[in-house]
Amino acid sequence: MRKGLAALLALLMLVAVGCGNKAADTPADTTASTETGESASQEPVHIVVAQGADAVTLDPHKTNDQPSSRVMKQIYDTLVEQTEDLELKPGLATEWNQIDDVTWEFKLRQGVKFHNGETLTARDVKFTFDRLVDPETKAPAAFLLEPVQEVQVVDDYTVRIVLKYPFAPILSHLAHTAASILNEKAVTEAGEDYGSKPIGTGPFKFVSWTKGSHIELERFDEYWGGPAKAQKLTFRNIPEGATRAIELETGAIDIAYNIEPQDYERLQGDPNIQLVRDMTLSTNYIGFNVQKPPFDKLEVRQAINHAVNVDEIIEHILQNIGQKARGPISPLVWGAHPDLKGYEYDPEKAKELLAKAGYPNGFETTLWTNDNPVRVKIAEKVQADLAKIGVSVKIEVVEWGKYLEDTAAGKHDMFILGWVTVTGDADYGLYPLFHSSQHGSPGNRTFYTNPRVDELLDKGRQSSNPEERLQAYREAQELITADAPWLFLNVQEEITGLGKTVRGFVPHPAGHHRLKDVTK
Repeated sequence: MRKGLAALLALLMLVAVGCGNKAADTPADTTASTETGESASQEPVHIVVAQGADAVTLDPHKTNDQPSSRVMKQIYDTLVEQTEDLELKPGLATEWNQIDDVTWEFKLRQGVKFHNGETLTARDVKFTFDRLVDPETKAPAAFLLEPVQEVQVVDDYTVRIVLKYPFAPILSHLAHTAASILNEKAVTEAGEDYGSKPIGTGPFKFVSWTKGSHIELERFDEYWGGPAKAQKLTFRNIPEGATRAIELETGAIDIAYNIEPQDYERLQGDPNIQLVRDMTLSTNYIGFNVQKPPFDKLEVRQAINHAVNVDEIIEHILQNIGQKARGPISPLVWGAHPDLKGYEYDPEKAKELLAKAGYPNGFETTLWTNDNPVRVKIAEKVQADLAKIGVSVKIEVVEWGKYLEDTAAGKHDMFILGWVTVTGDADYGLYPLFHSSQHGSPGNRTFYTNPRVDELLDKGRQSSNPEERLQAYREAQELITADAPWLFLNVQEEITGLGKTVRGFVPHPAGHHRLKDVTK
């Protein structure tokens, strides 16, 4: 009888767990060990993630950098979600319909809770999008919704977005972390402190932030998509790649983002570590401030592209992880130009171009990088190669937050950075980086201006004809590559290190990995 009663109780508990996890349009996993955040030993699951820089802010409208986005991806949701295969699926919107060329209507999930207990309504969506494009917000990613004329509240669970013109990538833009839906009450109450007191509808809620060290999140049990498999999630700031690798080896962390090439080779032989490699939507580059001499001269920019041996950077520094960039966007991006030739290593041609620009004996300049060891090594290689053509380079290592602030203000000569075309569409990979209206924090930190490129990028985002868009982006990429506002480096391949027992991790090519289903 006791055995029968125990079996019955176990069955009832299993059913209760399964029913309690159901959410609208979301199937429940009835396995108690994964749905309650407990391992097979019934211990709460705590996942520790390490990345190379601390978040700047957790307000999606105040930054557009990857370290911040990786954390915000766990706290917030968007109307539309982008899968790891770059497909679009329902998020906070269960469905959407295009009423005409410029009007889209979205139906919201009902009963979705914010972390502060408030219920999601259409008013929160309108508040979010109006705030994103408000000039007073000074949102770096405001360009995402630049095509939006108006956001209308039809009823509590229906939102209508009216565009200024037909804009093909609008759904992809709504899947970006900067379009994460905010709670009006939470933002208003926190005021200027909102970035350190974030409230979302995502699978994890914010607990605390020790600046420069770590961010603590915990599972949100009322999440509309069912509770996360881990009870706690910690993001640690570990700038040194070697330290991240060692902490992974010792078990102090469970996930290490951006394993560096020199550590990858060593870790391959460790049976207690899993390594995940995936090509990304990210391109790394060295930008020139084209408004400052000598980088206002086309020949100088082209000379530097010929003077730096990028193949050696990829072979010796990156250990053949990733591939040479021949243009501004990753081949994975829709609209990428497949036939760009790029620049080949030719120091003699570089010297000729410098002489033509009026610098036969070279010049002195500075190259900024943040405290990323791989970027520092790349800077040192660039320094050595440019010395061979008479260009003397001083390397300056700048703290991440100040790095973003000062490059946005145009205080630099040259700088190393990367750009992730998060939406997977060429508009996002080109418009914020090369359109003259986007100088500074939106992305165009080279302060590049070309009226024909502006015209093509406007055409690409305003046309509803895919072939017309492709032709516009093709010509724009040819002009940008020829104008050389960048020294084109590499298309990034990301390596993520996982502890032996970690499971459920699926990499996203944008690098903003969703950790809801990760456990160990």
